[in-house]
Amino acid sequence: MVSADTIRTVIGIIGNGTALVLFLSPVPTFYRIWKKKTVEQYSAVPYLATLLNCMMWVLYGLPAVHPHSMLVITINGTGMAIELTYIALFLAYSAGADRRRVLLILVAEIAFVAAVAALVLSLAHTHDGRSMVVGILCVVFGTGMYAAPLSVMKMVIQTKSVEYMPLFLSLASLVNGVFWTAYALIKFDLYMTIPNGLGVLFAVGQVVLYAIYYKSTQQILEARKRKADQVPMTEVVVDGKNGNAAAGNGRY
Repeated sequence: MVSADTIRTVIGIIGNGTALVLFLSPVPTFYRIWKKKTVEQYSAVPYLATLLNCMMWVLYGLPAVHPHSMLVITINGTGMAIELTYIALFLAYSAGADRRRVLLILVAEIAFVAAVAALVLSLAHTHDGRSMVVGILCVVFGTGMYAAPLSVMKMVIQTKSVEYMPLFLSLASLVNGVFWTAYALIKFDLYMTIPNGLGVLFAVGQVVLYAIYYKSTQQILEARKRKADQVPMTEVVVDGKNGNAAAGNGRY
């Protein structure tokens, strides 16, 4: 009979795969940003929240904090590198106050995680103590990562458009949350269960909004395209007097 640990390991490996897909799902968005040389209305909040979440989970998975968590370290370490790439692109193609705000948040996140690591490793002397402190913070920031798209969901409801809420990202979040919740429940880990369980709920909400506002989004995009294709009347109307004078002055 297959042991629970084996099943958990298999689910964890699959979870690594789904998390990698989740981390890579914004690639089309950043390709669009790179191509247009502007961040448009896209927000850096989800990527900053994901970066902080990944850094905290890498700290949680360290042998000195929570032994036997290699799967947690590998995927979140990879996620850190990917999110830093996204944020670098965001900084490159944003300007003014937006760029300064993103940069300040990035520096603050790195300083915060470094401070937590130093304090936990120096003041807590058992794995249980370190796991509890870092685990509680992981619950807070993991929930923040999954809740970050709430600002985008609010915009979707206000504008009745899902243009800036990619479906693939929502689906990837849903699948990833399901696998990591299962991973956490098999060998119960409260600190992993709470944020991933909430992540499933938030992702379901995004998919529901996409279904509700998909048609209205298409209508908005079509109307925008028709407006862009129309030639402004001021470019085709010619003043009668000036037109006649021009014709009279013509010579062959």
